[in-house]
Amino acid sequence: MSLRKGENAALVAAPVVLSVAVQGLAADVSALLLGADGKVRSDDDLVFYNHPAQDGVSIADSAVTADLARVPAGVDRVVVVASADPLQPGAVFTHAPQLTATQSGSPALLFTAPDFTSGETVVVLAELYRRGGGWKIRAVGQGYASGLAGLATDYGVDVEPDQPVASSALVPAQARRTSGSARPVVDLSKVERQAPGLLAPARQAGQALVDRGIADRRAAVYLILDHDWHMEEMYESFAVQAFAERVLALSANLDDDGTVPVIFSSGKEPFLEEIRLDNYRGRIGQLHTQVDWSWGDVAEAMRRAVGHYQESGAADPAFIVAQVGDEPWDKAEVRSLLQNTASLGVFWLFVGFGRGKLAFYKNLNASASATFTNVAFYDASKNPGSVPGEQFYAGLVEAFAAWMRP
Repeated sequence: MSLRKGENAALVAAPVVLSVAVQGLAADVSALLLGADGKVRSDDDLVFYNHPAQDGVSIADSAVTADLARVPAGVDRVVVVASADPLQPGAVFTHAPQLTATQSGSPALLFTAPDFTSGETVVVLAELYRRGGGWKIRAVGQGYASGLAGLATDYGVDVEPDQPVASSALVPAQARRTSGSARPVVDLSKVERQAPGLLAPARQAGQALVDRGIADRRAAVYLILDHDWHMEEMYESFAVQAFAERVLALSANLDDDGTVPVIFSSGKEPFLEEIRLDNYRGRIGQLHTQVDWSWGDVAEAMRRAVGHYQESGAADPAFIVAQVGDEPWDKAEVRSLLQNTASLGVFWLFVGFGRGKLAFYKNLNASASATFTNVAFYDASKNPGSVPGEQFYAGLVEAFAAWMRP
């Protein structure tokens, strides 16, 4: 059975062997054990040549074996990585590595990522992750041009600065991460370090907040995405991915955890995941393949977002950006939700783009008798990617800033 990039398959709670084949260059294979926060619990969670086994995950030559029944409950994901040998000058991936996953009694799973063209020296091939009490495998195929140093930073591994950064020479330092309750002032150093590609839009978003006098205010940013049939073209053209990246860049200015919960509006069971500074590349494409196309139920997605916000115990208000591509089928229910959340510290921004009708959202506050003080609409045109950054962020934060100001 073949997997395409972003697709997943169920596994049984038994050993799974992930074999990696690389064409054209010498490469090393390693694995990372990650907690629910997407970070290693300690530097021992890097499994590689000099540390070949940890908590049910082991490595031999070009294969990673994960005994899923032995992986501790604190491990949420196991990431499989291939890296070019840095001792070969100029060694980069052009032909993508091939991954074969096998379990006894089950058909083999084969994944070959699209070829790389941007000087990638490290590839995250796949991840094993917990879902509904069991395990699944997801084909990832994400390349890093920053090498294992960049990947190690993304996943929270400390490395000795004097060591060459290869999986065969990656020497974990003593863990120096600290856990404190003090909340640092939000700046963009985290974006520059983890997601330099988002630095320019993050600066544009920050300037929009400065211009409107709320640069010192904080909020938990959420993103709802329409997954109705009529949005298929927008996903395939990466317009939705680009939109989500811009929202993530805004979030970096309002909440420095670098994470935005994402809810896909599709039927009565909206799919909730997250996009982060350390995984945003191609993330929407990976996630939306797990969601069926259907008539979107935006009201149900709104309830899911509010429920998540309340359960999080956040002290800051919520800024929920809901991308909509057509009018809701239950308008009365949406209006009721907007009224009932006005006192919860929740601001709703409906962002319209696509080819559907949006009159309902445009007219929510059009009449003099409108009572939705915590609601606004922004028309991002047929393709939001064509809107210049300064103009885009002005439209995104204008009404929110007015709501936030005393």
